[in-house]
Amino acid sequence: MKAQTIYIVEDEPLIVSTIETALRKQGYNVVGDADSVVIALKEINTLSPDLILIDIQLEGLKDGIDLAQELDKQKLPYLFLTSQTDPETINRVKQINPLGYIIKPFTEHSLRSNIELAWHNYKSLNEQFITLKSEGRTYKINQDSILYLKAFDNYCYVYTTTKSHLVPHTLKHMSEQLDKNAFIQTHRSYWVNLNHVEAVENNKLFLKTEPIPISASQKSLVMSKLKHS
Repeated sequence: MKAQTIYIVEDEPLIVSTIETALRKQGYNVVGDADSVVIALKEINTLSPDLILIDIQLEGLKDGIDLAQELDKQKLPYLFLTSQTDPETINRVKQINPLGYIIKPFTEHSLRSNIELAWHNYKSLNEQFITLKSEGRTYKINQDSILYLKAFDNYCYVYTTTKSHLVPHTLKHMSEQLDKNAFIQTHRSYWVNLNHVEAVENNKLFLKTEPIPISASQKSLVMSKLKHS
């Protein structure tokens, strides 16, 4: 699976246009761009892109490395766009965690291949976690700790073994991040972690919390998967 949405932080309009054109040709959705750290942080928190491309050298008091430090705190994935290889920049970069570097000038092929490789490595390392936003904070949650997800209008509750999070995304959106070997949809409003199921009775699953309904259309699939989990 490749990154679906990308945000660009670059202060050269021509380079932004070039990147957007190249990415859209490859099927990516560019959800926005900014030429400063302040604007970027605000929009990234609102738009929740899968991946951020950051030019290291930006005009203003803060540059791309300053932005990267903030993204590291939120555990958000990013790649650097750079033509800078001076010792001071390299030393600063050693303190942060980019997925990689796209060296300027770049070709459409190198842009695509760098993004695909970086995203593949990122997902491989983070496939057992989901990232969600709740009450102004970004959380990285181990899927093993999730009991179930429950729809709530256009929002979704994520219940873990220790707390619950109300997430401003639909159940369908959140379920796309789940490991389908461990999770199953039992009802149009629920996705359940089968590893936490303690009992089954009629049309309900029992976890450590409330009973979870099983719809008639899902029952045979749920029961089959429980036998093999």
